[in-house]
Parts: sequence; structure tokens; C-alpha cells
Amino acid sequence: MKRSGWVAWLRLLAGLGILVALVWHLGSQTFLAGLRRIDAATLLAALGIGVLTTVCSAWRWCLVARGLGLRLPFGRAVADYYRALFLNAALPGGVLGDVHRAVHHGRSSGELGRGVRAVALERTAGQVVLLGTGAVVLLVRPSPVLAPVARFLASPAVALSVASVGLLVLAVAVRLRRRRGASRGERALHTVVTEARQGLLARGVWPGVALSSVAVLAGYLGMFVLAARVAGATAPIAELVPLVVLALLAMALPLNVGGWGPREGVAAWAFGAAGLGAAQGLTTAVIYGVLAFVASLPGAVVLLGRASPLSADRPAESGAVPHKAERPPLAAATGMVRQRGAEVPSVVAGGVRYQASPAHADRGDTH
Repeated sequence: MKRSGWVAWLRLLAGLGILVALVWHLGSQTFLAGLRRIDAATLLAALGIGVLTTVCSAWRWCLVARGLGLRLPFGRAVADYYRALFLNAALPGGVLGDVHRAVHHGRSSGELGRGVRAVALERTAGQVVLLGTGAVVLLVRPSPVLAPVARFLASPAVALSVASVGLLVLAVAVRLRRRRGASRGERALHTVVTEARQGLLARGVWPGVALSSVAVLAGYLGMFVLAARVAGATAPIAELVPLVVLALLAMALPLNVGGWGPREGVAAWAFGAAGLGAAQGLTTAVIYGVLAFVASLPGAVVLLGRASPLSADRPAESGAVPHKAERPPLAAATGMVRQRGAEVPSVVAGGVRYQASPAHADRGDTH
């Protein structure tokens, strides 16, 4: 088995291990309690929040893709993003839908590498906003649970590491800008830096990317708070938001099964340390996982629609309109159908007239 296969299996096993440990310590009733608390109104609210986050995410993707010079219609972006969300939620790993989205768009646009990098930059923008918001929340809303995390983020070691990485990236960028005939790795890094500047930091791109990323994060936070309320948490929203941010940050870890694993473990720990109960934290995470899956269900409709045999009869996505069937020409004098194969053009005195082909001339046919 290749190394990438082993890594994927280890990530899957790590996510399963976290879930098994939670069931072992808190019992399976915690999972079932979360499922029993979900009603129709909660599901409709999840679908509505899902529409908001998906549309804003697709808008962000369009901005990044167009910044890189790729054509991506907004309607197609929304449909493909829904499909990716469903595949992320239904398949292990939590990223297979994004991989499919990147490859599909890259191949359809004729720029596979650039299409993949557009999706990578779009996802990076969302993670950067999440990390920045998380750091601000942890520093502004101190609590006994978050004090160790806040102290770690504000420690001189972390600040020095971040500054060192920033200076290193800046030095590499300056070197690549001045140097010619760079190696293959340097050229690849130069391409990444250039496309990041075009796809994320361009004047007409970054405001929309920032606004859409904030809206997406607000939707995720709102759905998590909704899950906490359904789970029975009565704590103020200001107290819940730091705990929810930690759970969302845990979802970025590549150790999950369709998004499940670290999210539930961190939610159980954070809620328990905050005095709300580890069981309530786990129930909240379980409800959030179910609501997120329900919010992605329109992607299943997109997936089935694209796989339907009827979709092969639709016009191509390039916008080309199929030509109508042409009627055979009629003879000017008689109005009868003129045999196209019986005529060949002949130029006479700057004009065009028709003459019988040799095959018809042998039979004595005339027009």
C-alpha cells in the first residue's frame, strides 16, 4: 500500500478511536439523546442556515477562481459546492468532496492545476478567518477553560514562531522576485505566491472574500449555538461562543470520519471544563453533526441529477445552443424539394448558378 493510503487509514482510525473513547466514557445514550431532541423545526432551520453558508462559500469560490482567470458561473458554483459538502459529510476523510470539486472544475476549464489551486485558496481563506476569529475570541473572552489556550497563543514562543515564519515567507518571495532561472521548486513556490496574491489579495477580490468568509463563519456559529440550545444548554451565547469556536477549530484537524471525531471530543472537554457537563457537550456536537449533514442533503439531489441519464441530453455547459434541424431547400420554380446532392456550385460572371452533377446528367435529369 502506498504511503498516502496508510496516512488516510491512520486518520480514519484516529477519528474512530476518538468516537469509541467517547462512547466508552459517556455511554451510547448521549448519542441517542441528541438524535431524539431533533424536530422538524430544527431541521428546517438547519436547511436555511445551510443555504446561507453554501451560497456565501460558492461566492467566495467564484471570486478566487475569477481572480486566477478561470470562468466559474455562480449557479454552477452553488451546485458543485452543495455536492462537495454532501460528499464530505457522507464519505470518510471529510475532504473528498472538495477534491472532486477541484478536479471537476479544473478539467472542465482546461486548467487542472489552476482549478485545484483555486479550491485550495478558497478553503485556506475560510480557515484563516476561522483561526483569526478564534484567536480574538480566546483573547477577548477569557475563562477557566480557555485560559491555558489563550496563554499559549499569547506566549512569546508562539509570537516569535509566527514572526519567523512571516519573515521567511517574505524573504523567499523577495528572492524569487529578483532571481531568474530558478529551480523547479522555486518556480512552483513563486506560482503559489503569485496566485495567492491574485486570487485572495487583489483589490477587487479580497473584500468579497473577507465578507463571504465572515458570513460563512457566522452561519457555522449559529448552527452550533442552535445545536446547543436543542441539547438543553441554557448558558448565555457569550459563554457558548468560545466553546463553539474551539469545536470548530477541532474540525480542521484531518483526523475525522466525515467530520466526526475531534469535534465531539473537544466539545465534550470544553463543555465539561466550563461546568456545563461533558455529556451535554457531546450531545451538542452530535446534534450539530446531524444538522450539518441535513444542510448538505441538497448536494445529494445535485449528485443524482448529474448522474441521471437524462442529463446527457442537456445542452453543454459552455452556453452553446443546439442548432435546429434544417429543412431541405425547395426549387424556386416548382416548390418541390431540391436534391442537395444533385447540385454542384458553378461560378459564372461573378455569380453562382447550379448545374446538374455528372451522375444526374447521365440520367437526363434537368432543373
